[in-house]
Amino acid sequence: MTASTAHTAQLLTLFGATGDLAGRMLFPSLYGLQAEGLLPERLRILGSARSELDDAAFRELVAQSVKRHAPDGECREDALRALLERIEYRAAPLDDATSMASLVEAIDARRDGDVLCHLSTAPRWYGAVCDALANGGLAGAGTRVMLEKPIGHDLSSAIAINDAVSAVFDESQVFRVDHYLGKEGVQNLLALRFGNALFEPLWNARHIAQVQITVAETVGVEGRGDYYDTAGAVRDMLQNHLLQLLCLVAMEPPSQFEPTAVRNEKLKVLRSLRPIGAAEVAIETAAGQYTAGAIDGVAVPGYAQELGRASGTETFVAIRAHVDNWRWSGVPFYLRTGKRLPHRRTEIFIQFRQVPHSIFGSAPIAPNSLLIELQPDEHISLRLMSKTPGLDRSGLQLSKVTLDLDMQDEFAAHCRRPAYERLYLDALEGNGTLFVRRDETEVAWRWVDAIRAGWRDAGLQPRSYPAGTWGPAAALTLGERHGHGWRE
Repeated sequence: MTASTAHTAQLLTLFGATGDLAGRMLFPSLYGLQAEGLLPERLRILGSARSELDDAAFRELVAQSVKRHAPDGECREDALRALLERIEYRAAPLDDATSMASLVEAIDARRDGDVLCHLSTAPRWYGAVCDALANGGLAGAGTRVMLEKPIGHDLSSAIAINDAVSAVFDESQVFRVDHYLGKEGVQNLLALRFGNALFEPLWNARHIAQVQITVAETVGVEGRGDYYDTAGAVRDMLQNHLLQLLCLVAMEPPSQFEPTAVRNEKLKVLRSLRPIGAAEVAIETAAGQYTAGAIDGVAVPGYAQELGRASGTETFVAIRAHVDNWRWSGVPFYLRTGKRLPHRRTEIFIQFRQVPHSIFGSAPIAPNSLLIELQPDEHISLRLMSKTPGLDRSGLQLSKVTLDLDMQDEFAAHCRRPAYERLYLDALEGNGTLFVRRDETEVAWRWVDAIRAGWRDAGLQPRSYPAGTWGPAAALTLGERHGHGWRE
């Protein structure tokens, strides 16, 4: 089954339907699609989790989640009522074979066309759920599965999970979620690159000096300490979100905007990443862990205090990466992500090369730059040089000016849609363009595993940084030794 032959799913089964992700993002996103009239007319939704609930209790749980997290801050009673009418619930602990068999029978009894099964569970259960679906006769071309990250915690575990899923489902039936790919701003990056003749001729090593990709969070571990301490910034953010953003910035133009073409170009980028091992980690990477400090003037504890024990897990990572191919040879890609940083933001900063010769004497000329802000607000700005107004006997004086495209103002009449609305819409229709293919996941893990092994072999530990700062000093020197500084 491919995206072109898939039919719109008429049944969505959500495993882990009482979990945090379902409450914060999934059901509010389904409500948003309902309110916009975008859900398939005959779509039914079957929620399942361990909790013993009847349909009425589960619908009330969904209603409270939607009211608390509705995408537009408002909740229309008619739209919520219409969503709740689609919903049923069946309790089925994932470790109870009898309950799972009964759930699969319920899915089969309700199917009226294609089925989308969203596994919002711990990844260790993916294989067992897929086996249960297969045992109940639901492994055919009419079934699709959505899988949440992380797909494993290293290459070997990712391969094991992928093998378990692929033993049941063809790759075309598997939709691996990286919710960043569903964000409006991330998709707009594709439109900016491939929908405009202005940028693509300059999008290469001849004209670009450096690229910076930042995903900064002000929050700490927020009750996820046990999970985060086994993951850290590299596994939690770098292996998926940052590398996916890097792929979209660096990939060659796909022949068309469809799953195979887009994923093939992303894979080429991942395979072109220069390995970073024990010999390089000290000069090409920086890892940190936040200590007590202040965010927006409010005192916050350090990571070890939040966790309740000492830990060697990194809460910040910065990397100077290289894409060794014809387009990007010699251009550093600076990647950084961390918790308890001064501001919450996700952005891509592209600095172009300096003009080859200045005709303005000693007047300083700053290189042009393009800033693509993805969150908290979407914003695109191009920094140029312009003449400073007025007269000056010493000649033209230049100043930096910014051309802004404020997405909030420009598209004020258009509602900004949460990532899962786009992802659900595509998965229901069988379009895998904004989902991650198996080989992408495994090549990314291979690169990340080498970094972690390099830290271990070199005996490197995360360096401390106070909460509310931009990471350890080593992150600053990462680029400074090459004449580059972080955009802050």
